[in-house]
Amino acid sequence: MIYFDHAASSYPKPATVGEAMLEAVNEYAANPGRGGHQLAERARMVIQEARKEIATFFNAPSGKHVWFYQNATMALNQAIGGFPFVAGDQIVTTAFEHNSVLRPVHRLTQTKQIETTYIKPNDDGIISMVEMTEAVTSKTKAIVISHASNVTGAIVDIQAVSKLAKRVGAILIVDASQTAGTISIDMERDGIDLLAFAGHKSLLGPQGTGVLLSKKDYNLEPLMHGGTGSYSESSEQPTEWPDRYEAGTLNTPGIAGLLAGLKEVNALGIEKIYSHEQALLKELLSGFNQIEEIEVFGPTRLEDRLAVCSFRLNNVESHELAFILDEHYRIAVRAGLHCAPMTHHQLNTVDTGLVRVSFGPYNTIEEVRKLVEALVEIEQAF
Repeated sequence: MIYFDHAASSYPKPATVGEAMLEAVNEYAANPGRGGHQLAERARMVIQEARKEIATFFNAPSGKHVWFYQNATMALNQAIGGFPFVAGDQIVTTAFEHNSVLRPVHRLTQTKQIETTYIKPNDDGIISMVEMTEAVTSKTKAIVISHASNVTGAIVDIQAVSKLAKRVGAILIVDASQTAGTISIDMERDGIDLLAFAGHKSLLGPQGTGVLLSKKDYNLEPLMHGGTGSYSESSEQPTEWPDRYEAGTLNTPGIAGLLAGLKEVNALGIEKIYSHEQALLKELLSGFNQIEEIEVFGPTRLEDRLAVCSFRLNNVESHELAFILDEHYRIAVRAGLHCAPMTHHQLNTVDTGLVRVSFGPYNTIEEVRKLVEALVEIEQAF
């Protein structure tokens, strides 16, 4: 199987990821922070190491600023839904957000009467800083934005957005699910206040892992309340970090796997990963020149996009095309709306959907060429 669906979840995982998870289950499957015995302490130490490594990788203040969740959606819900908005506040976001941003923001408009402004990308899929500058006001309390679109791959200039947010006293919440592990992210350098991402995509970890990093205390209200292993005599959620935002037993095997994935990213080198995936994207776009009936979406310049490419083949329905690639060529791609409905409305593809190809560090040029050959054959057949 040729796997081109890394924007959804990376595969294959490094062997060390599965080994770390198996070790956690078989050798120290105790509850971290819930006991003083050796096994619980070993589990705690692994999670503590993961916090430290993640904080270092993204230049967060410390491991206490690293909070673990089931996925990026939960992390974003904590960041967005937990922020102390009041009626009349404004959120500025974009029309190419994933539903993990769109739905929590929409809920705030319904429950707290928050005003929301959606910045539309231009014809090349780029978010205009001019339009964003015009959108922010004294009422803007947060700019919530994906670092890159999971449909077009278009990258946002986070540093420019951060400067704009600071100018009006707003915080910057970034969904880095598509970029964490592919593009260098530094919370201090980039001016990010709250950073959310999935562990199972470019960080090469397992599903069931998500992270929220908080630069400082934004007075977030915990969305979950319950056991933390600390301050058990109190009926209130602890104020101590990270316990305040991590009620319940953590996914120790998953976090151990995420730690192993992060170490693999460090070993490969994030710059080399980016360059490799960009070379694959360049090969794909060059190959598309052989196909007359193909329509490709996303920024024209490679430096403006990730190695994510969505397209449609005229006369072939997107889901049918993905099915043919899977069944007859053993090539895995993603068809549909990619949980980003506003993006497809902007592209006028909401009725047809698109086929998305997304690369990872283990894909090869030869695999890309096989995809192009398959699409040429399919075009000829139809």
